[in-house]
Amino acid sequence: MRPDRPDRGAGAGDSHRARKRFGQHFLADPGVIDEIVRGIDPRPGQPLVEIGPGLGALTNPVVDRSGQLTVIELDRDLAARLRKRPELNVVQSDVLKVDFAALADQAGSALRVIGNLPYNISTPILFHLLPFASRVQDQHFMLQKEVVDRMVAEPGNKDFGRLSVMLQWRYDMESIVDVPPEAFDPPPKVDSAVVRMTPRRADAHGDLDVALLGEIVTVAFSQRRKILRNTLGRWLDERGVQTDFDLKRRAEEVPVDDYLALTRLAAAQR
Repeated sequence: MRPDRPDRGAGAGDSHRARKRFGQHFLADPGVIDEIVRGIDPRPGQPLVEIGPGLGALTNPVVDRSGQLTVIELDRDLAARLRKRPELNVVQSDVLKVDFAALADQAGSALRVIGNLPYNISTPILFHLLPFASRVQDQHFMLQKEVVDRMVAEPGNKDFGRLSVMLQWRYDMESIVDVPPEAFDPPPKVDSAVVRMTPRRADAHGDLDVALLGEIVTVAFSQRRKILRNTLGRWLDERGVQTDFDLKRRAEEVPVDDYLALTRLAAAQR
């Protein structure tokens, strides 16, 4: 069984080669592909958007279940091939320039976003999508496993850090599939995993100054081995923020909700 079938215009036997500058590693293991697609569970009529369809390893089984799919592809040659398929709406663009709110408006409902994200820009893509969370039903992404571990880590875990806080305030997340290097062509030098990201209600924490949250979290984790009195404590003192926030903890010991509460307090006293 081949995941990229030649009759679909994106076969594994095609001459297209992965382009290092695009961070391309094409998924090629049928068993892994099936497990991922079952995790996504695409249905007919759903507004599905795939980032970086590549040779169609996920595209083909997803569109078989959904009937239609919007794909975002930067590679000019791959985009040209994908346009030959009437069931696909092809957006040839850098994903960091795509307006996902406009795509949701076109679909008339919240999007389901999927993709094997290029490892070299996976974090920028996650942050680009963050402002559009209210227009998204869920997201399923394949990323480096170490990135997924950081995304889903809980306080007190060594992987819990800035990325954890900056995504967990807006999403509920879980790692659903581990993917070994040999599942790709060419094999990357790292393990991968698929993460499910479900946006939390936008009003769950009221108005939040996300830029201020980012500043606070960056300061807190700037010297993660030290207690916060030496980093975040100084930052708060310099800005005259009065708080009973426990500064005897290390940054990785602080729950996300505590960072959110501090952000709201600092914004109110600013």
